[in-house]
Amino acid sequence: MRKQQSSISVSGILIRGSLITLKRKCGKPTCSCVDGEMHATPALSYSVKGKTRILTLRSSDVPSIKRALENYRIAVGELEKRALSGIRLMTLHIIKAKKKG
Repeated sequence: MRKQQSSISVSGILIRGSLITLKRKCGKPTCSCVDGEMHATPALSYSVKGKTRILTLRSSDVPSIKRALENYRIAVGELEKRALSGIRLMTLHIIKAKKKG
């Protein structure tokens, strides 16, 4: 009897990358993938120091990975808003300093 593996819990985790689908033929001469639809495997594509990496996933992990990818997008968006706010504040500070001096 095979033990059921649980899916990943990523409630507060951030993951950078893209969810992709790898398609391949298994090589068995009697498999339907020889003439028809290839086997599909979900995967996470991400880069480290300019090199693309691929992490194959279980189908049960896809919803958690999607949430973690969305968490990352939200965090980047919030950081971008804070950075732009900082630029606006610094711009106002510089303008005021120029008017005084």
